[in-house]
Amino acid sequence: MITSESQTVDQQVSTGHLPGEAEVASLTTTAYERYRQLDDGRVADYIPALAKADPALFGLSVSEVNGATHDAGDSDYSFSIQSVSKAFVYALVCEAYGHAVVKERVGVDNTGLPFNSVMALELNGGHPMNPMVNAGAIATTAMMPGATPAEQWELIRTGLSTFAGRQLTMDGEVYASEMKTNSRNKGIARLLESYGRLDHDPLDMVDIYTRQCAMLVTSHDLSVMGATLADGGMNPVTGEQVVSAEVCRDTLSVLAASGMYERSGEWLFEIGIPAKSGVAGGIVAIAPGKGSIGAFSPRLNSAGNSVRGQRAIAYLSRALGLNLFASDSKRQTGKVA
Repeated sequence: MITSESQTVDQQVSTGHLPGEAEVASLTTTAYERYRQLDDGRVADYIPALAKADPALFGLSVSEVNGATHDAGDSDYSFSIQSVSKAFVYALVCEAYGHAVVKERVGVDNTGLPFNSVMALELNGGHPMNPMVNAGAIATTAMMPGATPAEQWELIRTGLSTFAGRQLTMDGEVYASEMKTNSRNKGIARLLESYGRLDHDPLDMVDIYTRQCAMLVTSHDLSVMGATLADGGMNPVTGEQVVSAEVCRDTLSVLAASGMYERSGEWLFEIGIPAKSGVAGGIVAIAPGKGSIGAFSPRLNSAGNSVRGQRAIAYLSRALGLNLFASDSKRQTGKVA
């Protein structure tokens, strides 16, 4: 649960601009120091390789659309991207096929059920509800262009790398560990096939999906990837146009509705910006037109979201004026996470 403290902080609102770079850097450091000792939550253990994570790790990064980046803590520590990858693969598929095709195939509505729910598929006649839960994500991955699974995988790998502005690699240990424990995903893929929602071999698609989740990133990478979505699809560090502005709009809309699983409504209510989390402890949160926050800490709450990451992003959302629903033009005071 996202909680608030009765403590005040000067706030800015989303109708304006970010404060100066020095202030953004200072607030990033403040957010890190404020929550680095927080020990709520537990490390994910249903994937053996993830259970080895050091619970003390905490990295926090902010990337602005002007290319400025600000890092604190373990911002250069590499971890597997996991479900955060869903946002960026969805963007790549939307770029390839367009708004209407992907919406019909994958859906855009929150399930209100756990991310690996089979019931959500059955209750909806085999139609995935959205691309941010496993059924919709596997269906999205299966839509990647490519004549073979190898070609599809290479397009995902290079696409995620272009979002990050550097060549990303896969963690072989995490991939192997997940492949030994992903019977549920294999079942979901077979169910999708039975409803005519996959055009490729279901086990091949689970393999590709598992590979994309095992890609290694840092909190700095996540902030750059998110800032690319915040800046109309242009990577603010490399200057490369990765996807269109329309694709960014569609992706951020889906993240706002479903990016934080069954806690998405609470997240939007308390923090007010699109975000996506992963079970390794990563979170990317995006403020359109301004920039993005990348956070990493392995301690998770019951919904699978990083506890420290959530609290730090909540603080920065209020302190930097990122909430999409705040419309007062004046700086104001209020509760912070």
